[in-house]
Amino acid sequence: MRVLLINGSPHKSGNTSIALAEVAGQLEKNGIDTDTVWIGTKAVQGCIACGRCAELGHCTFADELYNDVTARLREADAIVVGSPVYYGGPAGSLCALLDRLFYSALPLLANKPAAAVVVCRRGGATAAFNRLNMYFMMSNMPVVTSQYWNLVYGRAQGEAAQDAEGLQTMRTLADNMARMLLDMKDGGRTAPVREQRIATSFIR
Repeated sequence: MRVLLINGSPHKSGNTSIALAEVAGQLEKNGIDTDTVWIGTKAVQGCIACGRCAELGHCTFADELYNDVTARLREADAIVVGSPVYYGGPAGSLCALLDRLFYSALPLLANKPAAAVVVCRRGGATAAFNRLNMYFMMSNMPVVTSQYWNLVYGRAQGEAAQDAEGLQTMRTLADNMARMLLDMKDGGRTAPVREQRIATSFIR
């Protein structure tokens, strides 16, 4: 089994990387393979609501980053998304990618366990955490919990390694995700058959 971890920070080896590495290390101790992708520092195209993905089966902006992440998602059984906190929210480039990914590649995401991880200097973590969880909760993805909200503190590069409680929260998250994955593999039920989607609009 394999978990895809997405590092949404512009700093490849920053505090978000430390948090995700703690999750990955604990998953591997549980016998779960991991695959980490960094979104990089280049500009990321956002969704323009063109609807072309419904016809094409993929985002019309089939750029290298999008193609890379969707290819990895095909092999993943679960996903962890990590981000620094900017003005009380996740990194903008990460959200630009996730908007397109969740809108156009939902079949690669539905029914897979998911978790968000956020890193902040002081405040805004829970707002960013909630924002990321919105993607999962709208996509039929079981949200994996921990002993506390999935956040780690640190500002300067490397400071996250000093947050003992935060790192323990990452390990507990990994243990819980591993247990869920193994339960689903060994004795879990198959994914439920979904009703046809209903979209109510009150504008006539």
